Amino acid sequence: MTGPSRCSAYWQEFTKCYASVTSPKQCGPQRDDYLECVHRTKEVPRNAALEVAFERQLAQDLKEHKKELDAQADGVPTRVGLIPSPTLGDSPASDDK
Repeated sequence: MTGPSRCSAYWQEFTKCYASVTSPKQCGPQRDDYLECVHRTKEVPRNAALEVAFERQLAQDLKEHKKELDAQADGVPTRVGLIPSPTLGDSPASDDK
């Protein structure tokens, strides 16, 4: 592996704080940031919750879209394009040949 690790900046910040204070409790926020970076104890559940919310929203959007399509299709014949549609001015009854 080349370059600094993912959490090296947090580790350096924590060690700099730890070396410069008289009480290690003063470096609690830096320690918490480093441990979160290493273990991702807050990030993983947050991402899981976001994924669940995204899937729920997607399912709701699909359900609404299906309702719209069903409403459009009710009672309306669907054309498949095999028979050319009459253009304006052309009517089947006007063939007086």
